[in-house]
Amino acid sequence: MLGLMGRKKGMTQIFGDNGNQIPVTVIEVGPCTVTQKRTTESDGYNALQLGFGITKPKRMSKPRRGHLEKKGLPLFTWLKEFRTDNVGNFEAGDELWVGGFKAGDKVHVRGLSKGRGFQGVIKRHGKHGGPASHGSHLHRRPGSIGMRTSPARVFKNTRLPGHMGDEAVCVKNLEVVAVRTDENILLLRGAVPGSKEGFLTITPSDVEFETRPELKSSGRAAPEEAEASEGTAEAAPSEERPEEKKTEAAEPVKEEKPAQEAPKKETKE
Repeated sequence: MLGLMGRKKGMTQIFGDNGNQIPVTVIEVGPCTVTQKRTTESDGYNALQLGFGITKPKRMSKPRRGHLEKKGLPLFTWLKEFRTDNVGNFEAGDELWVGGFKAGDKVHVRGLSKGRGFQGVIKRHGKHGGPASHGSHLHRRPGSIGMRTSPARVFKNTRLPGHMGDEAVCVKNLEVVAVRTDENILLLRGAVPGSKEGFLTITPSDVEFETRPELKSSGRAAPEEAEASEGTAEAAPSEERPEEKKTEAAEPVKEEKPAQEAPKKETKE
């Protein structure tokens, strides 16, 4: 199934039309470039190799660097193959972007979980532990794992302390809440594995995704063209009516009456 690659940006919350709070994960998806086509005639299987992220030449091996420079492509940080039967619909150099997703789609997200280091059985396997009161020497220990004379060994896959996390995890059937094509952002309901800026693979559950014309970035209008079309629409001549001058009625001037002098009081001598 053909999918896209992206980076985890973090989690936030949005509010739906009915006012309900929705926890979402923000993922920067693509654009991913087709770097190579695998066909049954030449390789024995059908697949597309996609590239995502730009890196420096010194951080790349010479074979991979030559593989990309020979085709005139940028130096991608990640290269990944996706099995698909619709190889004929794509060519090397095509850009696949987040516009291929739609709100309501179900996707599977794969990534590396956060590394937790060396952990005990309670945190790693969820065991309850021993008594917590005084006198007990079995608080957070795994307990006895020994066997008798037969079989005289410890069974494989026994739940013991050890390294936790930093392993491949796939979360299935996450719902696409919104697609922000101007920012290459995908909002998924729920949590996905990995830390911030972690590498993720987003694979839709519907095969129709591979045949959508919006999947290719060539199907969208360039932002410069969109701005130019808006500018021409705004610059269209419009007939302006001459403004009518409103004559304000002159207010009548009020004549001020002379103040009457107070009568002088006669003083008796």
